[in-house]
Amino acid sequence: MGPVSLLPKYQKLSTWNGDLAKMTHLQAGLSPETIEKARLELNENPDVLHQDIQQVRDMIITRPDIGFLRTDDAFILRFLRARKFHQADAFRLLAQYFQYRQLNLDMFKNFKADDPGIKRALIDGFPGVLENRDHYGRKILLLFAANWDQSRNSFTDILRAILLSLEVLIEDPELQINGFILIIDWSNFSFKQASKLTPSILKLAIEGLQDSFPARFGGVHFVNQPWYIHALYTLIKPFLKDKTRKRIFLHGNNLNSLHQLIHPEFLPSEFGGTLPPYDMGTWARTLLGPDYSDENDYTHTSYNAMHVKHTSSNLERECSPKLMK
Repeated sequence: MGPVSLLPKYQKLSTWNGDLAKMTHLQAGLSPETIEKARLELNENPDVLHQDIQQVRDMIITRPDIGFLRTDDAFILRFLRARKFHQADAFRLLAQYFQYRQLNLDMFKNFKADDPGIKRALIDGFPGVLENRDHYGRKILLLFAANWDQSRNSFTDILRAILLSLEVLIEDPELQINGFILIIDWSNFSFKQASKLTPSILKLAIEGLQDSFPARFGGVHFVNQPWYIHALYTLIKPFLKDKTRKRIFLHGNNLNSLHQLIHPEFLPSEFGGTLPPYDMGTWARTLLGPDYSDENDYTHTSYNAMHVKHTSSNLERECSPKLMK
């Protein structure tokens, strides 16, 4: 997959009929239930969708310090959905999205699945992505913390792999509306590994995921966390918004409390679910396609493969921001 240029598109529709066609296109493929959910939970109104998008686009002139590399309707819409159609908040998130990339240029060089660092992280299961969504239609991402081989994967490459995965997944309008869940399993995560999670790199991750990405996170669930992860969480709390804090759940060894929020039929057996154990290479095979090969790569324990359906066209589209000049 070669790098894809994200060029600005300042295209205004010339007729009202054109506006209607565009709005229909923006909600095309969504189920009636999802459209109704977007209306009730996100204040999404198809009658004024284009006007909402244009008002966010018109704010771009207020931030000449930022290179807005993509401004088409579908792209701006995901920021509106992430901020419940509060236009000022949506624009602030859009600006932070590009500013984060502008301030961390090295992270977004060669920002694609076959980049050596990203590829290693993906092959080692960072992140895991379950095929099926939960009962609210949310996509479930998994992180098995103990699989972090610090001699093989830098924390930055793991973060890059997570951000790239989210870029691909957020192309799906259903996920823009329903959102994501993240489960982190801290089983066998050593104190030595935890010591590498410095405040600066954790702050980088929080800024990238909480403050600069247009995704709705319905919950971040810690399971089997040792005492030093509790201590680490206390350190990062000041960087978290109140809304984020309320969505972080520390379950420890109590999988029953996890199952009250995510039903067992949507979870692999590692989390007390009824699905087979998660195969660490599942998502890597989806993103890398024919480029995936673990024959000569060190990988963690793999289990029976689960097939993840994902169109390769999503991988080709606009998930690799071009460097700002």
